[in-house]
Amino acid sequence: MTDDRPGAVLVLTNSLDATADVVLRILAERRVPVVRVDPGVDLHNGASLTARYGNSGQRGVLVTPTRELDLQHVRAVWWRRPTAYGGLSELNGQEAKFAGSQMFWGVGGILASLPRAHYLNHPWQIRNGEYKPAQLAAALRVGFLVPETIITMDPAEARQFCTERPAVYKPLWNTPYRDATDKAQQVWVRDVYPADLTDAVAACPHLFQTKIEKVFDVRLTAVGTKLFAVRITGPELDWRRRQDLLTYEPIGVPDAVAASVAAYLAETGLVFGAFDFAVDAAGTWYFLECNPSGQWAWLPTEITMPIAHAIADELESPQ
Repeated sequence: MTDDRPGAVLVLTNSLDATADVVLRILAERRVPVVRVDPGVDLHNGASLTARYGNSGQRGVLVTPTRELDLQHVRAVWWRRPTAYGGLSELNGQEAKFAGSQMFWGVGGILASLPRAHYLNHPWQIRNGEYKPAQLAAALRVGFLVPETIITMDPAEARQFCTERPAVYKPLWNTPYRDATDKAQQVWVRDVYPADLTDAVAACPHLFQTKIEKVFDVRLTAVGTKLFAVRITGPELDWRRRQDLLTYEPIGVPDAVAASVAAYLAETGLVFGAFDFAVDAAGTWYFLECNPSGQWAWLPTEITMPIAHAIADELESPQ
């Protein structure tokens, strides 16, 4: 089947992405043409991608088993969570490494440079926005309140910081980790004390942050100018740890926070952002982080569906 209708939406994500499924059902109901592909997998399994550049301009085509998409006729790209690029399984180590890097720079470069497409979000902005130090720097520039934070490989600096205040540790990236028995482990945000800190701090950068005596957390999902904030109440310091014990309630966004969210998106070039805040007994919102590819479909339906419709609006009618 050739999809020659103008203005298709290209969705780049893995096949198990249930969050994308929610929005795709809405787009299907609206009869918006959609092509979904996981380039890191599908281009080794029947799909193909070709781009041409010359004096006549730029053109290209993405072919899947069911679609043929003219890359000049992509109205929007939803860059969700595609599988990392790699080489064919039958390639050896060096060949696979070479092929994977060519996929990253070639396929990634083509799909990030579609001439008329609106990106939600652009992959280069996603990558830039995933660095926690960059998030903290941007948050300060746009007026968010940020807990005192140190990122260091110096054990003495870390001990001094954690001696001067109640502190927590959080990883700079959610790196897959397995213990000695090959069991998957999750590194949670947790309390940290000077006695916990050994010279092993010198092995890599560690992020320590003043512990906010929070009453609740807020997950604020921003889709363009639309904001969806949810109060999250639970017993754990890191609320992700026991999601079965959480309660959710929609909450209004203070004007100052809303203004800083808009400024943050403008500064970072993001259209979508999942912001996390800690709120203390005085009602003060402290910025913790912003995930440019954050999840939201795990929230209750009455919260999830307005977000899904807002994303569908952004993809269907790019601003």
